[in-house]
Amino acid sequence: MLSKKIKIALRILLVTVLLFIFLVTGVYFGYNYVISQEQRIASLQARIESGEFVVDKDTEGAVPLVINTGDMTSDIAEHLFELGLIDNTFVFSLMSKINGFDGAYMAGTHYLMPGMAYDEIMYFLTLKPESVVVTFPEGITYNEIKQRLHDAGLTFSDEEMDECMDSPNLFTEYRFVAELHLTDERDHVLSGYLFPDTYEFDINASARTIVNTFLNNTNSKLYDEYYDRADAIGMSLDEVITFASLIQSETSRATDMMFISAVFHNRLASEDESFHYMSSDASINYLREMRGLPRRLVLTSDDLAIDSPYNTYTHPGLPPGPVCMPGLDAIQAALYPEPNCNYFYFCADGEGGTVYAVTLEEHEANVARFREIWEAQDAEAGVAAPASETVAETDPESQSED
Repeated sequence: MLSKKIKIALRILLVTVLLFIFLVTGVYFGYNYVISQEQRIASLQARIESGEFVVDKDTEGAVPLVINTGDMTSDIAEHLFELGLIDNTFVFSLMSKINGFDGAYMAGTHYLMPGMAYDEIMYFLTLKPESVVVTFPEGITYNEIKQRLHDAGLTFSDEEMDECMDSPNLFTEYRFVAELHLTDERDHVLSGYLFPDTYEFDINASARTIVNTFLNNTNSKLYDEYYDRADAIGMSLDEVITFASLIQSETSRATDMMFISAVFHNRLASEDESFHYMSSDASINYLREMRGLPRRLVLTSDDLAIDSPYNTYTHPGLPPGPVCMPGLDAIQAALYPEPNCNYFYFCADGEGGTVYAVTLEEHEANVARFREIWEAQDAEAGVAAPASETVAETDPESQSED
């Protein structure tokens, strides 16, 4: 009969052998699992790169999954379970850790197919999320920005975005927001500050994320020099942006911007109070757009009589806020107008340029010279004044008759 010591030794040996077997077996199967997974992922990657296996918003049966910034693997697993794409959140989280995918998932919108294997899902969630690139030209308005975003496929709520645009308290980390001049007359407080540029957005980006993306870019464009220069010419940066929006709406030529800026500065600085009316057709066309009407070159007496603080024919000085999103050329022109310029009037030449005048008589001669061209261009664009409306006696850029 075996002694007690021998029995203990045999038990230890048996346990050791079993542990060794389990270890070898685990290593064997683990190694083969890793190799197999690498092969599956490599095959999946090749199919994706070749275009053989594409899953996006246009794929029939595809299910969108939105990963929010800061989501943990457990949060993602819960989303997947709720969408019916996995049946066990614990197994998914465990496999994610074992497979080394934890921390590699990218925030944004991803599209997945029902029936995908767990590791296929994990791999897809590490790919660049579904996004769109949208370009916004200088001079674009807030309403046009919303329409362009929707045309690109973004799903945000207009009401939520409007609320963000009227909630500067959400974005006070930006100096220009903290210094905004707020009045009840101002349309969409942050209008003018969605910098015109090319952006990439997740298609399910929230309204707040969209607005913040714009403002972050705007912040990078507004150097300290601009704030200092605004102060030197007796303006706030907010007034400069409003000023620039009028300039931007009047012309797309950088040289003309500087002269138009000088005209506006000359009018505002004049001792003749009648010149303090900027009389910019940009403000009238902004009001037309706000009423769902197209812009036009030849304004009518009805246009000029629109009752609004944005009407620079009937209200002196700057409008309550910007009428569009100005670019850097317009902002710099507002800050640095053409020096030694004595013009008080300007009008379009019908070919993309601008002509200037010192006196009202010279200006009226310019208006008479180009009016037929403007009328023809309005007619071609289908926005000629109806017969029931009277074409204004004065050009949109002339001194107000009030």
